[in-house]
Amino acid sequence: MNLAHDLFAIDSEQRTQSVLQAGGGAASTAARPVLVHDGRLATTRKGMDLSIQGIGKRYANVAALDAIDLDIASGELVALLGPSGSGKTTLLRVIAGLLHPDAGRLLFGDEDATQLSLRERNVGFVFQHYALFKHMTVAENIAFGLRSRPRRKRPDKATIARRVEELLTLIQLPEYGARYPEQLSGGQKQRVALARALAIDPTVLLLDEPFGALDAKVRVELRRWLRRLHEQTGQTTVFVTHDQDEALELADRVVLLRDGRIEQVGTPDEIYHAPASPYVFEFIGRANVLEGRVESGHFVAEDQAVRLPVAEHADGPATLRVRPHDLDLVQAGEGLRARVVAVHRRVDHVAVELAVTGQARTLEVDLIATPSVEVPATGSDVGVRLLRFRVYPVSDGRTSHA
Repeated sequence: MNLAHDLFAIDSEQRTQSVLQAGGGAASTAARPVLVHDGRLATTRKGMDLSIQGIGKRYANVAALDAIDLDIASGELVALLGPSGSGKTTLLRVIAGLLHPDAGRLLFGDEDATQLSLRERNVGFVFQHYALFKHMTVAENIAFGLRSRPRRKRPDKATIARRVEELLTLIQLPEYGARYPEQLSGGQKQRVALARALAIDPTVLLLDEPFGALDAKVRVELRRWLRRLHEQTGQTTVFVTHDQDEALELADRVVLLRDGRIEQVGTPDEIYHAPASPYVFEFIGRANVLEGRVESGHFVAEDQAVRLPVAEHADGPATLRVRPHDLDLVQAGEGLRARVVAVHRRVDHVAVELAVTGQARTLEVDLIATPSVEVPATGSDVGVRLLRFRVYPVSDGRTSHA
């Protein structure tokens, strides 16, 4: 029975959500019992291991996913990060069973889930725009997946009521069960959507741009709350985002995708401080670029006397990338030669824009905005010292760092 079509006249995201939350398929045998004790969850086991092996998906002549290999450990929170068209949402929907791959296979634990239906995978899916049922109360929305299960797998009313009460406590909305979605704020709606996804004890929790519809302040508050929630539940979680700050703050590991391929997988520290390619460096945070070359184990910028030691590299053209906070202004005649072309005052720092001798692009140096900070005057000559940087040979994309 297709509950989404037979029971409700709802929009396309809600139709998908209703099936996702109904659960009750083969994969649900691995369901994780959850009990609330003193406001915290006690679990008998953590979430499901996922293994993505050679997954490919094409649309006409475009490879949305190109031989993706990725293992996600039980209880891990993984961010799929990338620009529009990178393949992150496609990969999430393949995991959910909303899309069938053209190649490869997907394992949930030891079970090959590639051919399992969306319902059989028993995943919890949370959309960007909540997809709550407007005619249902908060409690009814949370209970929907449990009440929609086949009769033989459906908990009794008392069990469902207890489960709803537990989840309302978990999402810190214990008094909101009788309200309707229109009576909630955006952040509260997203908490309810998460509770509904968790109600079925999903094998894996999938979040598609979960905070994209919220304003900046609410996004920050909610993502910190989600991190605490994850630490309580131990639920295997995969979420899609294009927000670098969100990925670095929330995830145990970040998967950066580009044109349907994985560019780098690593912890937030690895992704930020040891980017594997110029693309990763420039996508994560702000980057300055210097053109130059490698000569006998040193990077030399165009028209500069400074020689910067790097790890072993073949001589040849190279680029150096450095974060604005990894630069230090020094006296003229020391470090790289530069001239101040502009000073940009921000909320928490001062960005000094520099024209560097021999470089087509300007550099930005961040200074902490304190009353005692000395900001150089526009037009003045300064020196620039590099505290930490990475060098990328132009020929093959290998990296060196200092």
